[in-house]
Amino acid sequence: MKKLFFFFVLNVSFSFFGQGLSKKFTYLSKIDKTIQFELRYLGNNNFIGTPIDGYYKNRVIVTKKTAYALKKVQQILLKKGLSLKIFDAYRPQQAVDHFVRWAKVLNDTIMKKYYYPDVPKSELFDQGYIALKSGHSRGSTVDLTIVQRASGKELDMGSIYDFFGEKSHPFFKKISEHQQENRLFLRKTMLANGFKPYENEWWHFTLKKEPFPKTYFNFPVK
Repeated sequence: MKKLFFFFVLNVSFSFFGQGLSKKFTYLSKIDKTIQFELRYLGNNNFIGTPIDGYYKNRVIVTKKTAYALKKVQQILLKKGLSLKIFDAYRPQQAVDHFVRWAKVLNDTIMKKYYYPDVPKSELFDQGYIALKSGHSRGSTVDLTIVQRASGKELDMGSIYDFFGEKSHPFFKKISEHQQENRLFLRKTMLANGFKPYENEWWHFTLKKEPFPKTYFNFPVK
């Protein structure tokens, strides 16, 4: 009975959100207009090399609780002449399904040298880089970095966003001391404001008390 009830709620959520955002979700720009963003899955600059299903506009969607937590982080950074920059936030399930379909086409490797040069595409599932579900679809997970506010230049984190490999692990040692300090600064600032990190990606954080811990949504980003 519990499983059937959860499935019902999930599908009502899909239908409802198709008509507009819930009161528990928001466009981040409505809460903080100073946070910079560049949704990588809207265009070609990502590990697949094409726009991803479900992304139609360069608009960051998150739960309201996440938006206000990000605003607190931003207020700290602004005092230092810095800003958050969001690469991805809420991610519809249809985008995750796109990743899964792509991962099964082993000869489609046009972005391999940039994003996964040392990982065979056939091992992306086994090594955990591609999965059937993503915390992003719950609306309280963000991929981000820090930039100089005036220039928009990203702080050097030692690897590009979405790089598949050990170099992306937050405490990877084979990067410069300056790059390690930048990662640690981002991590400490996010932790201090209610987020928990993901141990394989320096850019990935989830709100600790997320409002939808077991619900994966599929409304588009538009």
